[in-house]
Amino acid sequence: MAYHTGIYLLLFLPAVLLLYQLTPKKSRWITLLAAGYLFFWICSGKLVLYLLGTTLFTHYIAVWISWIKTKCNDETAGMQRTEAGTIKKAYKKKEKAILVFGICVLLGILAYLKYYNFFIQNVNVLLAQGGSSLALGTKQMLIPVGISFYTLQAIGYMADVYWEKVEVFRHPGKIALFLGFFPQIMEGPISSYAQTADTLFEGNPLTMENLAQGSARIFWGLFKKLLIADRLYLLVDVIFNNYQYHYGEMIVIVAIAYTTQLYMEFSGCMDIIIGSGKMFGVTLPENFRQPFFSKSAAEFWRRWHITLGVWFKTYVFYPVSVSGIVKKWNKFGKKHCGKYLTKLGISALCLFPVWICNGLWHGARWSYIFYGMYYFVILLAEVAVEPLRDNILEICHLDKNALPYRILQTLKTWLIIFTGELFFRANGLQAGMSMFFSIFKGNNIQSFENIVARQKEIRGILMSVGLDRLDYFVVIAGCIVVAVVGIIKEKKLLGEEGIQKLWLPVRWTLYYALIFAVLILGAYGMGYQQVDMIYAGF
Repeated sequence: MAYHTGIYLLLFLPAVLLLYQLTPKKSRWITLLAAGYLFFWICSGKLVLYLLGTTLFTHYIAVWISWIKTKCNDETAGMQRTEAGTIKKAYKKKEKAILVFGICVLLGILAYLKYYNFFIQNVNVLLAQGGSSLALGTKQMLIPVGISFYTLQAIGYMADVYWEKVEVFRHPGKIALFLGFFPQIMEGPISSYAQTADTLFEGNPLTMENLAQGSARIFWGLFKKLLIADRLYLLVDVIFNNYQYHYGEMIVIVAIAYTTQLYMEFSGCMDIIIGSGKMFGVTLPENFRQPFFSKSAAEFWRRWHITLGVWFKTYVFYPVSVSGIVKKWNKFGKKHCGKYLTKLGISALCLFPVWICNGLWHGARWSYIFYGMYYFVILLAEVAVEPLRDNILEICHLDKNALPYRILQTLKTWLIIFTGELFFRANGLQAGMSMFFSIFKGNNIQSFENIVARQKEIRGILMSVGLDRLDYFVVIAGCIVVAVVGIIKEKKLLGEEGIQKLWLPVRWTLYYALIFAVLILGAYGMGYQQVDMIYAGF
């Protein structure tokens, strides 16, 4: 039951809204929790036990940490600072050990389910290359939907309790609802306990304003997914699965097409999810903020899949940045290597675990690991060249805020993004490498007749994947609409209120145009297959 399907939008969501409103306020959290577990059961069947087990384990680990903190405070009450400090230090070690235990258990389950076969397959390759006839057996894994998302939320909650950012709620229902809120189960966004737990538990009544805004957001998500992403899927799927027959401009086109598909698909699903939450008065964190306006890879990742980036920054980057190894390097570097190399070393030490984790989080494939390392190298390179770039700009009296420079920076970032997504989508690292190098085949200086023939060949390929001229027109027109909306948001032309600021007849004209565009031009019916949500597979 995906979020863009009729069974969710026309049956499940309305039924939950109705039951929620009919339920007494103090029990509405139970309705949401039951809906979450029903949704999970429909998607994953008996694997709902994974979610239940993770919830109970996370809750009691947090309670255990909280109990240790309380015991420490009681024991040190009235003591002198020196004596109390020694006792607090001992208790802090216990808290840390409990937290590490909790994280290891959750990550261990995730790693076993998602990466066991990947590990075994690579071990078998090494054994074969070493001349051994031994081959370890793989297992058929049943992986519950959304495990990567709710595992990160659970780890974040335990860490926040350890850091005393949030207080433990003794009733396990609150953490259960936080991890099992049905709009978030499949694709996130990855929220922190402080962002959503209280609102989910309050049981505020439905309002016409929230229902209207939520519905508009859902239709905007459907516009991006059904009009653009699901059409581009046909082109992307055919070319990537038959990449060995294509080269040059065709690979560039499909890399751009996949990047567009991925953005429209993922951000569109986020719109549906956030809109669903809005109907219940729950404000889920935004996951995208006009990423294609970015002028660097670092800025791109502050605008793309924002909640995943924030999670890695909070729970991986920050702990590493204050770790002993970074402190030792900082001390050594300042003494022996100078400020520039010290900063570069610290950046490398902090960024590497973030990006290796980012690659692995997406799945058990070498292409995903390569994707993480690709951005690690690029982000480190941006840190490395920043002083040189600033010096050149100063010497040449160039303004970083000048329009031509910003355009060049944006185009450079697009090149980085399209290249990265080519490897991300490719059917394996070897296929990605083959596709990348095939871009440069057949691009030597040609006669006019050869250029015309090549253009006809590309047009023929584009028309042979199941799309016609009208489909491409809808895709291009849809992208223009999304780009215009993005510009309006980026420039804040409508302020914080957005479309709500517009004159009522204009606003409803846009609403109806959006609704009819989805109903009339959406990619469904005869000739189209339902396209699964991409990030639901991660």
